[in-house]
Amino acid sequence: MRLGPRPAALGLLLFCAAAAAGAENAEDPHYPQGEHRGDYDREALLGGQEEVDEYVKLSPEEQHKRLKSIIKKIDLDADGFLTESELSSWIQMSFKHYAMQEAKQQFVEYDKNSDGSVSWDEYNIQMYDRVIDFDENAALDDAEEESFRQLHLKDKKRFEKADWDSGPGLSLEEFIAFEHPEEVDYMTEFVIQEALEEHDKNDDGFVSLEEFLGDYRRDPTANEDPEWILVEKDRFVNDYDSDNDGRLDPQELLSWVVPNNQGIAQEEALHLIDEMDLNSDKKLSEAEILENQDLFLTSEATDYGRQLHDEYFYHDEL
Repeated sequence: MRLGPRPAALGLLLFCAAAAAGAENAEDPHYPQGEHRGDYDREALLGGQEEVDEYVKLSPEEQHKRLKSIIKKIDLDADGFLTESELSSWIQMSFKHYAMQEAKQQFVEYDKNSDGSVSWDEYNIQMYDRVIDFDENAALDDAEEESFRQLHLKDKKRFEKADWDSGPGLSLEEFIAFEHPEEVDYMTEFVIQEALEEHDKNDDGFVSLEEFLGDYRRDPTANEDPEWILVEKDRFVNDYDSDNDGRLDPQELLSWVVPNNQGIAQEEALHLIDEMDLNSDKKLSEAEILENQDLFLTSEATDYGRQLHDEYFYHDEL
């Protein structure tokens, strides 16, 4: 999710790389041993000491006031209760808002000559302090350098795909497509193709379970697979392979390599209701939220408290 600004060079490459490396993560730090870790939520967004200090600067009264304003905005039908749907919609809106704000800030940094567009050379200068140009057809002998060449060429290909009007550089809208291809319809095909090139080793247009697991091979001396492999197999079967044919087609692959903000938002909404719904009516009143204020402020619903410092979310007139 949004753990602060990230270089555009990572962009889509992180989607594929994270998916490929996912099987290496034996345990989810957010839910160790399957139990929710509330402090992880705050650490994930507030992160460093500077952000934590900013959070505690607000008086309890001001926190209370701003939180009540946010609750009012989440309550779309103004009935005094927050439903799963309202919480989920708010969280998804929050995801998109911060992604767009981040891209807009980066756009200004990359646009060195302030002409309203980001050229490929400007992108390179911002990322590497120089313009890098690799021969597309000449592999390098050094393994690390070759790996970087491949990533750089993929990044260039994504840059060119994002350039919708084939102009001299990327406009703000095109830069957003480059940074966040998951948010832009015309980038979907590119996202899928990149994932297939990364994982579809036999070029059949699908990703099998073996390809999904990457380089993993069971230890011949082991009686069974390690726990993290069992988790990944379960995800393949129950989360991604929706038609149960033992392989991921392009659309199923998309659900794997692109963060599913809708699913994440719904899961967090359900988690909040489960934890804070004191009268078991499957919705949250303002009183229930204020009674559990700390929990609400360590959740996606307030972006881990960050919304209390962003007028876009708590200002009454917005």
